[in-house]
Amino acid sequence: MQLHITHETLPAPGTAVELAPGVKWLRMPLPFALDHINLWLLADGAAWTAIDSGIAVDPIRDIWRAVLATHPLSRLLVTHFHPDHLGLAAWLQEQTGAPLWMTLGEYSTAQLVKHQIAGYGIPAMIHLFRRHGLDEERQAALHKRGNAYGRVVPAIPDTFQRIGDGDRVDIGGRSWRVITGYGHSAEHASLYCDELHVLISGDMLLPRITTNVSAFAAVPEANPLGTFLASIDRFQELPEDTLVLPSHGKPFRGLHERVAQLHAHHTEHFAALRTACTDRPQSATELMGVLFNRDLSDPHQTMFALGESIAHMKYLEDARLVRRVDANGIIRFVNIL
Repeated sequence: MQLHITHETLPAPGTAVELAPGVKWLRMPLPFALDHINLWLLADGAAWTAIDSGIAVDPIRDIWRAVLATHPLSRLLVTHFHPDHLGLAAWLQEQTGAPLWMTLGEYSTAQLVKHQIAGYGIPAMIHLFRRHGLDEERQAALHKRGNAYGRVVPAIPDTFQRIGDGDRVDIGGRSWRVITGYGHSAEHASLYCDELHVLISGDMLLPRITTNVSAFAAVPEANPLGTFLASIDRFQELPEDTLVLPSHGKPFRGLHERVAQLHAHHTEHFAALRTACTDRPQSATELMGVLFNRDLSDPHQTMFALGESIAHMKYLEDARLVRRVDANGIIRFVNIL
């Protein structure tokens, strides 16, 4: 089945649009280049289970107030720790009493990043980036930016209901199976309902843009891109006509085709990166331009782009397609012909 968008019309702010029985779509703005996030409401008896929360800024709180007037919450299930997904979880709990449901890996990572513990803090990230060739000027910009995560995730609920791979969550009499994924984040939870043939994919499967997969300072020798590609292959076990509800972009069908497209996309990048470091060793910083044809001077963009560049090179190194050259404190890579 070819990938096709199923719903072209976007929900107005504060409006919940029904896409399947008991499944509604909310769309919230984001103050980034990626300017929106999709949230989902699942009918749960007399109330609703919300999937993800939006970022913690006042305009989103105002939108939620309008939504909550007609859609009381029974629980909040968060796919992963990133601020556009978890940012308002504590506020929503204060407003509604809805408990937080989340995987242990994502809840723990949220706490570690918010409180800047060990390898999850800004100094550790800058050290990793320095090792991969980032210049002092951009290191300083990242240091000045500081813990941006803590500013848009002002609080995290003290308790949560743990979910994990294969768990079945009963929501309004329908069973939703948890499918965990890795690489984009620590233990991302997607949800699949066989009765409806609906997959809430979170950030693991997006219809147009590619999911960011970055190296993490706490586990510098991990291979996040390898685990990401293995994770999305699991979606091919689902029916081809599954309606996919992504966190960004529009709902679509054709998930098998989308998985194939993502593999092809990364294969092209692997080839381009190997070519770029054939004549001489190159650092991940030098190779960012191979992956991203845009200005990367903004610290936010630098963080994502360099993290992704490192992840690509680690994948190639583990596949024995490039070799690491560590000299003068800088890691570079050279193609293995």
